[in-house]
Amino acid sequence: MKIELNGVKYNVEVNGKGFPLILLHGFTGDGSTWKPFLTSFNSASKMIIVDLVGHGQTESPDDYSMYSVMKVAADLNSLLNKLGIEKTDLLGYSMGGRLAIAFAALYPHKVRKLVLESTTPGLKTEKERQLRRKQDGALAEKLLTGGVEAFVDYWERLPLFQTQMNLPAKVRASIRKRRLQNNPFGLANSLLGMGTGAQPSWWESISHFSCETLILAGEFDRKFCQIAEEMENRIPNAESFQIKGCGHAIHVEEPEKFGTIVSRFLSK
Repeated sequence: MKIELNGVKYNVEVNGKGFPLILLHGFTGDGSTWKPFLTSFNSASKMIIVDLVGHGQTESPDDYSMYSVMKVAADLNSLLNKLGIEKTDLLGYSMGGRLAIAFAALYPHKVRKLVLESTTPGLKTEKERQLRRKQDGALAEKLLTGGVEAFVDYWERLPLFQTQMNLPAKVRASIRKRRLQNNPFGLANSLLGMGTGAQPSWWESISHFSCETLILAGEFDRKFCQIAEEMENRIPNAESFQIKGCGHAIHVEEPEKFGTIVSRFLSK
């Protein structure tokens, strides 16, 4: 269904009848990335699957300020209000995880449990953020001038996603198809408005989280394994797991392990 939130029409799907769970995909993805978990999650959760702004079937506004993590967190808050939900669980992967952290920092009273997959509270210094904004700006330009297919070719070759080359060809083709269906303008604006360099650092904020938090990282994704360990040390009520045999996209590379661990956490 389409729901207008603060001037943007979002594509939202709701499944299951348990406690609310908002699922937030990563950059170049969409809500369909969570479809394999409908059965394992919907027994305990009312799954609220969102295509983030600039992705999937959600609108891609011209103004990149509409993509800022603060704005999109406010959109999620409006979504909860429209659905009559006072408190929710959140599951976010990569970019979606950064959004989940932002939402928990801005609306702590609305979060019961938080699941963070291969993500970060942001860059710690303004110098790092400035450099990353420059890099993301160059990527956005690359996307707009070269087109989505050339950008996806580049994106899939990043070291971050090399472990996905071990996936069956059918699975890789499905991921690629999903990426290619995105609006190039939406992806470019997402880089500019919601990239790691554009968002604030939430490292101080996470030390005040009161929600139960599950942090997941893939064994071969060393950077995010280190970030996961530091987050676990800072968040008061957190536990982390390092998933063997996979990299950045745990839910794609090891879906059975991912589904089991997350389901246990949400239902306990």
